[in-house]
Amino acid sequence: MPDDRSFHVLEAVANRLEASPQRPRRRWSAEAKSRLIEATLKPGANVSAIARQAGMAPAQLFGWRSQAIKSGAVTPHRDAERLGFVEVTPTASASVEIELGGVVIRAGADINEEQLVRIIRAVRQA
Repeated sequence: MPDDRSFHVLEAVANRLEASPQRPRRRWSAEAKSRLIEATLKPGANVSAIARQAGMAPAQLFGWRSQAIKSGAVTPHRDAERLGFVEVTPTASASVEIELGGVVIRAGADINEEQLVRIIRAVRQA
């Protein structure tokens, strides 16, 4: 029986997916990157909002910011007001309410300090 194996040569052409927009890649100047990164380092800055205003993906700006901090090119501002905690004893309601910048945080009295710090920081950054 003869060997019927055959092969086909496929030609692949690098092209963007049809569903994606045909836009050229944006080139950001060092000054523009620096200005955007500095804006994200201000206390209370919302990195995602800054990125959207600039017309870019938040992940890209988070990446630039992370690289700048790791390289030592910039240092993040430290909050002037540090979080202070007091001992919370459970009450009949067993919950705590904290108002922060017009936002009310309700947490069970059994929440640990680390979790509460993360929640408060997230609210401050939002």
